[in-house]
Parts: sequence; structure tokens; C-alpha cells
Amino acid sequence: MGDTLKVGILYPLHSAEDDYPSLAASLKPAVDVRVVHTDSPNLHRIDETLITGSREYLLAGVEELIPQDVDVCMWACASGSFVFGVEGARRQAQDLADALGVPASSTSLAFLSACNALGLRRVAIAATYPEELSKAFRTFLDSDGIEVVHMGYLGVWTGDESALIERDEVLRFARANDHPDAEAVLIPDTALYTAAFLPELETAVGKTVLTANQVTMWEALRLANRLKPQSGLGRLMEVIA
Repeated sequence: MGDTLKVGILYPLHSAEDDYPSLAASLKPAVDVRVVHTDSPNLHRIDETLITGSREYLLAGVEELIPQDVDVCMWACASGSFVFGVEGARRQAQDLADALGVPASSTSLAFLSACNALGLRRVAIAATYPEELSKAFRTFLDSDGIEVVHMGYLGVWTGDESALIERDEVLRFARANDHPDAEAVLIPDTALYTAAFLPELETAVGKTVLTANQVTMWEALRLANRLKPQSGLGRLMEVIA
């Protein structure tokens, strides 16, 4: 591993992948992000997300990452990992690690790691997805001992639509789906832009907010043993765990 950490990001299709170079440039020290786009159906349906996160699709992306000599790899797709359940998501990450020879994880596993690092046991979900896929994320969290005290969903069917949701609407949606018993609000879509206003989200809600692209980058740093307290990127990025 060189002085500059190289993070491989496997990202389905095109939507909010610009969050990753934005986050990488904001880190101190900065991180070199290599984004590889994987093939995917484009609907937020369970049957299609199972295809998105299939071993065949992910290993095709790995082939593009291998010559880039990354230090850590993240499967940057929440739905394409949590639909497999916790054990399935772990097997998925292990397949990536075995293929690349570096630590690997996914957005869904990153949410579990982040909740553990912050000591969060009761959360609210503000999901962009339709109801069925949102419930699958709830089940994923429940199975790891994280109680979901409230779940809200927008009913957005594609990543393209998620990427068009503007900052003010994200802030309103996060506020609307907080709950007095929740210790944090989780926003699980990597197709949703949030990197530019993470502190605003937490100010608007009045508590910790974890977003998909944020936890994905944090998990990459954690796996590479490069966590250092960061400012301006939300409470999670202030944590070393």
C-alpha cells in the first residue's frame, strides 16, 4: 500500500458516483478513487437488485479493477447487497476480496459497521426506494440487531430518478422521517447525492445521519486502517473505529 490510498469503487450504472471523488478530495489526506461501473438492470425491485449484485456482474467489474492495483474495494450499492441478507452480503464481499487480494466490503455492510462504531441500536430509515425494497433494508438491519423504529420511503423506481432529487428535498425527507426514539436516520441509496451537504443533514435532523455514499467511503478507510478524524463530512467521519 502506497502513501496515497487507492480505493476501488464498483458502482452500478451511472447516477451519483460523483459523490466519491468529491468525498475523496475532502479527506485529509486525500484519497485516490477508482470508479468502475458495473452492469445492472435499472429498477428498484428485489428481483432486479439480485441480478445487480450477482457474482457474475461483480466479478466482471473486478476484472477492470485488477490492473489498477487498488488497496481496498467497495461494492457501492446498498440494495444490491442488502437483498442477499447479512450472510449473503458477507459472502459477496469475500468474493471480491478473494478476487482482488485486498479487503472488500459493501454499502450495506458499511451501514452495519457504522452503526456499531457509533453504538447505534435504534434507527429510522429514510429510503428513496419503493416499499418492498425499503422493507428488505429494514429486515437486513433487524437481522443484525439494529431496531428500526420508523421507516419512510419515497417510492422511486430507478437510480436515475434518485440522482435528480435535490438537496432541499433530501433535507425535508430526512427531517420528515426522523423519530423521537431513533438515535440516527439512515439514508440507504448510493444513487442519491449527499456528499456536499452532510453537516446540513445532521443540523436539519438534529442527530446523526448516515448516508450510503458516506458510509461506503468511511468503510473503505476503516478496512485500510486509514481512519482519521475528518471535519465537514458528518459525525461518522469524526469517528476512529
